[in-house]
Parts: sequence; C-alpha cells; structure tokens
Amino acid sequence: MPISAIIVLSSLAALVLILAVAIAAIRMYRRHSFLHSLFTRGNDRVHYAFIVNPSKPNAKRLKTRIRKYCADKGLKDLTFINTELDRDGRACALQALRDGADVVIAVGGDGTVRTVASALAGTSHAMGIIPIGTGNLFARNMGIPIDDIDAALAVATSHGSCFVDVGRLEMLDSEEDKDAHAFLIIAGTGFDALMIDNTDPTLKKNISWLAYFVSGAQHLFAKKYTGTVTITGADGRARTQESIVFRTLMAGNCGQIPGLSLMPEACWNDGLLDFEIIDTSGGIIGWANLFGDVLHQTITHKAGQSPLSTNSKVEQLQGLSAEITLDKAAPVQVDGDVLGETSHIRFSVERESLCVRVPDSLTR
Repeated sequence: MPISAIIVLSSLAALVLILAVAIAAIRMYRRHSFLHSLFTRGNDRVHYAFIVNPSKPNAKRLKTRIRKYCADKGLKDLTFINTELDRDGRACALQALRDGADVVIAVGGDGTVRTVASALAGTSHAMGIIPIGTGNLFARNMGIPIDDIDAALAVATSHGSCFVDVGRLEMLDSEEDKDAHAFLIIAGTGFDALMIDNTDPTLKKNISWLAYFVSGAQHLFAKKYTGTVTITGADGRARTQESIVFRTLMAGNCGQIPGLSLMPEACWNDGLLDFEIIDTSGGIIGWANLFGDVLHQTITHKAGQSPLSTNSKVEQLQGLSAEITLDKAAPVQVDGDVLGETSHIRFSVERESLCVRVPDSLTR
C-alpha cells in the first residue's frame, strides 16, 4: 500500500478516535453536571416510601443500593414495601400514606408507576420514579434518567416537581369492575390491547419492548372493530361519529415511545387527552403505510398522515373525554396492563392531579 494511502487512513482513524473520545467526554461532562445540579439542590428531610416490584431483575440488590445512596445523602426515614399478586402498587401506596410517607417512590416499570400514581392522584404527596421496567415510557416522557439508578434516585429525592394529568378508563358494562383505571401514557382498545395481551413474557425479558412488535405481527389481520364514538372537546361540545370501523382506538396523555411519536401533540399537563383512531386496508400494504404515517409525524412533530399514504387512516382528535360503544366486546389496556374485554368504555382526564419528581429542566 502506498505511503500516502497509509497516511490518509491513519489520519482518518485518528480523527474517528478523537471524535469518539470527544463524544464520550461530552456525555460524561453532561452527566456530571446533571448530577451536580441535583445533588446541590438540597435534600428533602422527609419520609420516603419505596414501592418495589420484586419480580424485576436485581430488585433485592437494588434495595441495598437505594439504602446506601440514601445513607450517603443523610436520608434516614425510609420504608420499603413490596408489591404482591394480591396487592398492587395502589394498595402499597395507600399503605405507605397511612404509615406517614411524604413522598412515595415507584421502583418498577410502567405498571407499578401507574398503580402507585392512581393512589397519589388528587393528593399533595409527590411521586418519584426509579425506572427498572421494560419500556419505562412515562419516565422517558418526563425526562427521568433511564439505566442510571443514581441519577434517577437524585431526581426522586430532590425538590424538582411538576403536576401532570392523569387519564382514567372505565369499563361501563362490567358488573365486577367499577373502577376508573388510571393511566399516564396511553390507554386503548382493539389491536394495541390484543398485541400487549399476547406478548411472550420470556421474549419481553430478552428483547425488551421489541417483543410487542413480535406479538403485533401475529395479529395484523385480526378482525376490525365497529362502534359509536362520542368525544367531548375542549369547548365542552360533544361530537358523535357512528359506525366507525377501526383496528385500534387509543387515548393518550403522553405520546412518545422509543424512537417514535405516536401522538406528537399530546401534552401531559394540558388537561386534554389525544384520541387516535387507526385503520388499515390492503393487507400488509396498509400496515406499511401506517408505519410511514408514524415516521412522518415523528419527523415533523405534528399529528397527521404521510402524503404518500393510500391504505391507512389515522384520525387524531383532542378532548376532555370520550365514550365508545362497540358492536362486540374488545380487549382494553391501560399503560400496558390488559384489563379484560368490554363493549362500553369511557375515557376522561384529571388535570394536573399528580405531583411527580422530575429533573429541573421540566420545572422551568
């Protein structure tokens, strides 16, 4: 090889190495600055209750790490409560409040966060989050550090807080289920609930949230749903659409998932829900068009379809509430938890009813 070529290749390799080192240094500096800003804000001298999902990997070891972190920061008033099959995050959070907790911290995935939030909504108590789940979608939407336990602990035990909306889903035709189930991200009926319900737990542990796509591929050609949808807008006026045919109907409080934007205009403190009615036709072509629609709004940051779409339909509306009556029962889900099947649903929202510990950048 000519000496000139060797010199050029060596120079390029050196440049790549310098860039890699520079990027790593910038990331380390940003993380150091982020943690420094949290640690120097001062700590709350309060009673913290940690609601832990023990089924998550390394949950026991994580408790030890939390105790050490809190001891190093002079935080001594701690309580740990494990969720159980017959005692979810809501029941644990209510127990924590009865025991005098000031701040309740959910240690788990979106399911644990959701159920803890359902107990704290409407109270003056703040909720912290240590995300150790598969998707951690709410934590991502709120800017809470993922895969950095110390940084998440710094946020959860510091003063930065904001108030967020809490969505509610009611199954109106159920004699057994009379609860208004809380959700912080997205609730829905149809394909999304079917996909979640059939996701392989083992595959989910191995490939994280990508397991949902594997399950979804198995239900691309499932039967569609038909129903009547009444949405009450921000102006208080109710608008009804009859005989709507769809594959999935969702209500969102936050609209971002890893790498994609399902509901780009959803805002967690505007007092509104973003409703999305999705349908496809033409087999796999329709699903390809739908993926193009999602990419289009991810890039543009605006709700709307790609101009190239021909076999997909995405209708997005905002409102205070919605009521859906289906021709036949369909599965429903809230933040990834499947509740069962129903043919009569009501979505509603409680504006800024939940106080969440977040990084300073969201409180400014």
